[in-house]
Amino acid sequence: MNINYAVLSNMGGYTVFRYKDCVIRFKAPYSLERYTEVKTWDNGYLVVMAKYSHNDKSEEEYIDLIPILEKLYIVPETFLEQIKEVRIEQ
Repeated sequence: MNINYAVLSNMGGYTVFRYKDCVIRFKAPYSLERYTEVKTWDNGYLVVMAKYSHNDKSEEEYIDLIPILEKLYIVPETFLEQIKEVRIEQ
């Protein structure tokens, strides 16, 4: 099965980005309740809508995976090239 999408979620104060067998966790804002929508996926850069506890409506949020991948010694170009879409885990 050729999976060409990644999944974004949050759990226990962390943002979770999953693609195939790779799970990347990084600290999320303290008031994040959940991600509600992926607006844009641009080869490592995400524009998402996120629901925070201090606001009744979702807010636009930006996630840049490139520096996170580099700190984990993952070559961004190699890791990201097959990901065509990012979905929110419900």
